[in-house]
Formats: sequence, C-alpha cells, structure tokens
Amino acid sequence: MPRILIVDDEEKIRDIIKEYLKFEGFDYEEAGNGLEALNILQKEQFDLVLLDVMMPKIDGIKVLKEIRAKGNMPVILLTARAEEYDKLFGFELGADDYVVKPFSPREVMARIKALIARTTPNAGASAKNEIIEFPGLKIDVAGRVLYIDGERAQLTPKEFDLLVYLVRNINIVLTRESILSKVWSYEFFGDDRTVDTHIKMLRNSLGPYRDYISTVWGVGYKFEV
Repeated sequence: MPRILIVDDEEKIRDIIKEYLKFEGFDYEEAGNGLEALNILQKEQFDLVLLDVMMPKIDGIKVLKEIRAKGNMPVILLTARAEEYDKLFGFELGADDYVVKPFSPREVMARIKALIARTTPNAGASAKNEIIEFPGLKIDVAGRVLYIDGERAQLTPKEFDLLVYLVRNINIVLTRESILSKVWSYEFFGDDRTVDTHIKMLRNSLGPYRDYISTVWGVGYKFEV
C-alpha cells in the first residue's frame, strides 16, 4: 500500500486529499508545516510527498532541498503561485511535478498514481531485469539506477523517466509534446519549457556524456551515441 505524506498548512486541503487517498486505498500521514514534515521524514518512509510551498516555520522549498539532499523520493509541489519562474525553480530543485491551487482533487490523485507507478521498482513487467548500456553509461531500468563510468549517479525520479524514454527511442527525434505525454503520463498543463528544464538537468547529471542528448532545433530532442 503506497504511503503519502501530505504537507500543507491548510487543514481543509489536507482533509480533502485524505478523503481521496482513503478512497484509492492509500495510506497517509500529514503535517501542517515544513518543520513538522521534516521531523516525520526523519522517522518514517513514504512513497511520495505532496508538498505545499508557502508554509510557516519552514517553507516547502527548504523541505524539498532537504529531501533531495538525502534521496530521490518523489515530490509533487502544491502552491498558489502560478508564475512560470516558480514552476521551473521547483523543477530545478528536483520536484517531480507541480500543481497550482485551486486544483481538482481528481487531477492530484491522477498525478500521484502516475508518479508512483513510474517510480516503484518492478512496477512494470517489461522493465524486469532490463539493463541498457552505452559507452560510459549503464541503466538498470527495474532498479531505477544509472551508473556513470561505474559510479552510481543521483537522478530525480523524473530525470530517470526522461532518460529511459530517450534511450528507448535512440536516434529518434522526440518532440516536446510527445515527451510531455509519455514521461508525465497524463495530460500535462504546462509548456515546452518544462521539458527544456528537465533536459538541462539530465544533461548536467550525465556529466561527460551530456552530448548524448542532442537538440533538434524547432522540434525537440534526440538521444544518440
């Protein structure tokens, strides 16, 4: 049973999300501020964190930084701030998704389920024991691990999903629209800059092999060795 940590200073929002999680058979814990969330995360394990940005004591951005400093737990940000800069800043810090308030609880649940399905080891039979290798890179699809020159690399869950989608379509030009559709697994209410930001992050993570991802101007991206 997936465990979700709901972090929001608005009790009504937490109550609505809890009702939907119960209906879907998910387990959950809740926190009313960032400090409480960090205390809970020190003691318990979760499959995903639903994290409000604007909170008292410690805001969601600082909580996200702490989460990313320790691992790759999936994080969906909740915020009333809809500016594109805030979204891209959240993605650059390692957020996997971003939902702007007011939101549809059904949409939030769809995003939670899609993200958990893609980040749970062995969630898909096709991923079983799949290893993809290129010079300098080894991708353990089922284990969701990337090795660069034999060393384990740190990728966010969304970076890993993006990498796998690219390498499975090696030498094929992928449009930004197709990447949004396939990697985010639902109708994504964003724009091309979401893809561009994640490509930039992934290239940085690949280090000396960043040029494996080439830009096809006006179209999208291609993985080629």
